[in-house]
Amino acid sequence: MIRALICAAALTAPVAAFAQNPVTIAAPVDGNVLRAGVKVPVRTLQELTTKKKALKAGDRINVEVAEAVMSGTNVIIPAGTPGMAEITTVRNKGMWGKSGYIEGRVLYLRLGGRQVRLTGTFNDKGVTGTAGVVGAIAFVPVAGFFTTGTSALIPNGTILPAFLDEDLAFTVAPTPAVEPIRATIAAPAETKPVAMVDPSLEVKVK
Repeated sequence: MIRALICAAALTAPVAAFAQNPVTIAAPVDGNVLRAGVKVPVRTLQELTTKKKALKAGDRINVEVAEAVMSGTNVIIPAGTPGMAEITTVRNKGMWGKSGYIEGRVLYLRLGGRQVRLTGTFNDKGVTGTAGVVGAIAFVPVAGFFTTGTSALIPNGTILPAFLDEDLAFTVAPTPAVEPIRATIAAPAETKPVAMVDPSLEVKVK
């Protein structure tokens, strides 16, 4: 019975919150390493589209880490950490129903005064106007030439898949020691004696 009560008390006790200790990206002295291959999703900070030939291969685009990367209770890569991606392939929409196409890769993020390599690719293609082309060719062969597909589009704020491409060593600052609170026992305040008899009832002897 006593054991059951102890177990019930343990289950209902509140869970203490973990304290967040400062993390430094540096050579490990305590064996802490975030291994290559860990997922680091990033977010685009601009719209990517082939409309009006807005992109070309080799363009660099700014991205940021979409959600914090944790190790235990410690944030190793904070959300919002800036990074860079690169457009590798661009195909603009064209005649005969050809759709636009974008392909790119995530390059790195900037953390702790250094570039940390990332890996990951992304792409998007517009809708091909194939049905329109086939129909146009069936009736007027030349008309198919004027049927185009749509532009490729990756909206601003799109989450792109990315992963660490190198081991990331870090150190965690030790939790500062907390000084014990010293209790001081103060001397009791001086008090005046209180008369127990109502003065008006006192009999004065002449």
